[in-house]
Amino acid sequence: MTATLSFLSPPPGLAPLTDFQLREITGAAGLFALQSAIDEHTRLFVLDASVYLPDYAPVISDEHARALDLAAPEQAMVLVVTNPGETGTTVNLMAPIVVNADTGRCAQIILDGQDWPLRAELTPRAAPQDLQDPAV
Repeated sequence: MTATLSFLSPPPGLAPLTDFQLREITGAAGLFALQSAIDEHTRLFVLDASVYLPDYAPVISDEHARALDLAAPEQAMVLVVTNPGETGTTVNLMAPIVVNADTGRCAQIILDGQDWPLRAELTPRAAPQDLQDPAV
């Protein structure tokens, strides 16, 4: 999957950039490279929260929903920025990127007043075969 995303305002630290390409990483469903349409050296890795963090449910304001032309929650794709490190990968749950999946309009929204961490450790989910009782 490849999509063109247009931020309502530049993401923190990336001004003046607002136009990006979202490209799925082959072989890693829900993992994307978010690359500037103008500066090919500016790139972030983001995860589709619905794939990797099914219990993550940030609340965005009505104002943000209107700015993104979101008529229903199903229109929103929630991405979180990943930060790989020597001891593992963390994700920023305090400032998700909310995308209108129909239009590509998006915004990185700081979730004031919500108890989401800036650096949440990403832990691998158990595969279905790992959940089976070995005695069966």
